[in-house]
Amino acid sequence: MQARREVRTKEEQWRGEERVVESPLGSARWSPEAEIGMRVEDIWDSLEQPQLSDRDRLNSCFDAIPVASFPHTFDGAQVVEIPSDATLAEAVDILSRHRIITAPVRNVDAPDDASWIDRYIGVVEFAGIAVWLLHQSEAAAARADDLGADELAAKLGTVALEGAAAARAPDQQQSAEGAVAEAFGALPSSDLFNKTKVKDISGSFRWAPFLALQSSDTFLTMLLLLSKYRMKSLPVVDIGEGTISNVITQAAVVHMLAECAGLHWFEDWGAKSLTELGLPMIRPSRLVKVRHDEPALKAFRLMRKRGVGGIPVVDHAGKPTGSIMIKDVKHLLASSDANRDYRTLTAQEFIANARQSSGEKQMNIVTCKKEESIKEIIFKLDAEKRQRIYVVDEQGNLDGLITLRDIIAKLVYEPPGYFGDFFNGVFPLPQNSRV
Repeated sequence: MQARREVRTKEEQWRGEERVVESPLGSARWSPEAEIGMRVEDIWDSLEQPQLSDRDRLNSCFDAIPVASFPHTFDGAQVVEIPSDATLAEAVDILSRHRIITAPVRNVDAPDDASWIDRYIGVVEFAGIAVWLLHQSEAAAARADDLGADELAAKLGTVALEGAAAARAPDQQQSAEGAVAEAFGALPSSDLFNKTKVKDISGSFRWAPFLALQSSDTFLTMLLLLSKYRMKSLPVVDIGEGTISNVITQAAVVHMLAECAGLHWFEDWGAKSLTELGLPMIRPSRLVKVRHDEPALKAFRLMRKRGVGGIPVVDHAGKPTGSIMIKDVKHLLASSDANRDYRTLTAQEFIANARQSSGEKQMNIVTCKKEESIKEIIFKLDAEKRQRIYVVDEQGNLDGLITLRDIIAKLVYEPPGYFGDFFNGVFPLPQNSRV
């Protein structure tokens, strides 16, 4: 291993500072993510097989580094868990307070000496809660024609759906969107939301309990699961303790890559443009989007129906003005009265209200052009904590979509038979899963 390298961190590059990092290991100014990049570089330099392509080399590098080396997502703090007897309202509050989008669900009935597979019942995330609530509101709207307002209120909890009875009157027939909005608007203050336990919606979890990594698994395994196998986050299980030691998210991987700027292997790969790297894009005609003056709830319903995690908000000319992610449903579930009129609240108003209530930048759309390099794109994704970026043309029109999965897929690949029996013993997707 080389004793010294001169490489600037991502922050120094962006600020244009001329300082360099002196020591790759042990320095307070050296980030743990950059240290991982150094390990990749050292392994890269040690490979004495000229017949290997750059991609082969990166595969070998990442397959030599254990997941235990990945920086702790919670900065050394204990992994945030949600007890299985927590209500949906409490789960939303926990996720919001800790500014996370996913957390493992701990089985409160499990004995102290339980293995991890019995200690946890799944992973809950904003996406799962949002999808479940949307499904309930759509089902409630469908029943509105067959139930009276009082009976429907009893089905949902203590809150009656205003206009449910009116929906039965031919001269006051509500649209499908309006009926769903009424139903969804009742849910956050209903018994269904405030008394339903997290364990009661376990069928909406992606895995039962979840797909987990062991500390000895490698970065290559992690990267492939996040890209090819479309996982959003990966708990790392300490088999000996039966507990979760870390949760690796897509955002954390983006940050790791961004911190590797300045290293040879990253610069060689990251200097390529979208066109040069041959990165596939979702074409404009296939993009799911919502107009800025359309109902905000429509955006979430579209995401549920099309199985996507986010959609752009566009103006009448089709130019992007913002972006709404499935996790942004928290602003509907835990917001002020400003977001309570679900039928008339437009996507543009929803974004403005979310920005005002949070005091932070919210729902900006992250864009790039085909000529930009992968490094520039990774910097943008890291700065905004996103996993998707929209490609625009010279006129600012939507020209495609690229996700972190697409980028990782150009960094590493799955060798034949790589996973072997890795998936053996992993429970299948629950039959009633909707995520």
